[in-house]
Amino acid sequence: MRVDTVEVLGVALSVAAVWLTTARNSWCWPVGLASVIVYGWIFVGARLYSDALLQVVYAVLEIYGWWQWRRSPQAAGQPQVRPARTLELWVPAVVAFAGALALGAGMARYTDAALPWLDAVLTAASLVAQFWMARLIRANWLLWIAVDLAYVGVYWSRALPLTAALYAGFVVLAAVGWRRWGAVAPGTPAVRASA
Repeated sequence: MRVDTVEVLGVALSVAAVWLTTARNSWCWPVGLASVIVYGWIFVGARLYSDALLQVVYAVLEIYGWWQWRRSPQAAGQPQVRPARTLELWVPAVVAFAGALALGAGMARYTDAALPWLDAVLTAASLVAQFWMARLIRANWLLWIAVDLAYVGVYWSRALPLTAALYAGFVVLAAVGWRRWGAVAPGTPAVRASA
């Protein structure tokens, strides 16, 4: 299997961005923006078009996340993790399901995408996880663990060994993020019932 310089750069930027995110360091957003630009290029070359499109949306979410974190309440210089509202959990999930169906159908019918349905589902789930991360909702890490595990197989099957290894590492970093973000105020429920 080949390893190319662009993939090495994408891996390095991505690891740095996720590590900074686990520490709730706002530099995670500009570093993440650089990584999604690099990975957009990589995924077009691998014919993972849903993933390439995902990088465009991620670029927007990176800017949104940076803005959101800068205006969120701070504790010890870090944006404060907060419990999720019920609607923040369910509305994105329903929208993502519908989006995955539409994207998968389009990719299967109109492109030569390698894994149109799986790629579409993982794309939709990734968007939900990224939105939750930008909103400082701890549950983002559990969704990332599931998505990253699936992506390991996808990228290995597409001859992107460093990216497959990166996503295996992301599983570990997501577990670290789950633990680090667990410092929500004692007695606060993980999900808030209000909208």
